[in-house]
Amino acid sequence: MERKPDWLKAEYNNESIDEMNEMLSTLNLNTVCNEAACPNRGECYRKHTATFLILGANCTRHCRFCNVTQACPKPIDQNEPNNIAEATQRLGLRHVVITSVTRDDLPDGGAAHFANVTGAVKKTNIHTTVELLIPDLQGNEAALKTVLEASPDILVHNLETVPRLYSQVRPEADYLRSLNVLKNAKKYSSSVITKTGIMLGLGETKDEVIDLIEDVVKADCDIMTIGQYLRPSKEHLPVVEYINPDIFSEYADIGKTMGIRYVYSAPLVRSSYNASDAYHAIKYGV
Repeated sequence: MERKPDWLKAEYNNESIDEMNEMLSTLNLNTVCNEAACPNRGECYRKHTATFLILGANCTRHCRFCNVTQACPKPIDQNEPNNIAEATQRLGLRHVVITSVTRDDLPDGGAAHFANVTGAVKKTNIHTTVELLIPDLQGNEAALKTVLEASPDILVHNLETVPRLYSQVRPEADYLRSLNVLKNAKKYSSSVITKTGIMLGLGETKDEVIDLIEDVVKADCDIMTIGQYLRPSKEHLPVVEYINPDIFSEYADIGKTMGIRYVYSAPLVRSSYNASDAYHAIKYGV
């Protein structure tokens, strides 16, 4: 594999990371920023933004691209909704992103807990918008309804990669099941903004990416993010290719031309990166 190109260098910022981690530790909270070793966490923590990771730090699935711990999950922390609401208040967040590990051990996949967290945040932070990045909930439509009844402002479920690579990249997931999460979100809540994201550099072809974008359009998805896959460790899938920034720009143009309302496509883009920008662009046209 070729050497990592210069365009993938990111700011680390020890001071901001230490400051954020101290607060998270005080409230017994996790972030996907830390668990997934996101390259943007230095920048985001400096801006006092983070993506909270609920339902513990142990995932029941074994996706080969992800750095989140794959182990037996622990019991749900019933104080987590109030703690996230407090952290949102301490950070002065106007837009908060909440995601989770996948909890296939729970009958509803953690849907009720997502709803409780959303309710707690909205109750104590009345001007804060809530973005939920959810797992596929094993295709459980009743569980999806539970999440949507809490009235999140944005509902996110990431497709991650093209269908052909699912067995290699996401062996316990299913492309059509993930696509149906996006479709059903619109079916059950016409007001919710929907969002999805994918990674490049895993061996996908240009035609496959364009076909996936077409699927996103057909699912009436409002926002799409596209970023470069970066290998967290030697135990994870290798990077097949570092995609040139010009190609990311081309995919952004294709997505917008096809009808996706907001496409954020660049090497270091992640699903929650500058998430409030996408929300405001959709909601207020700015």
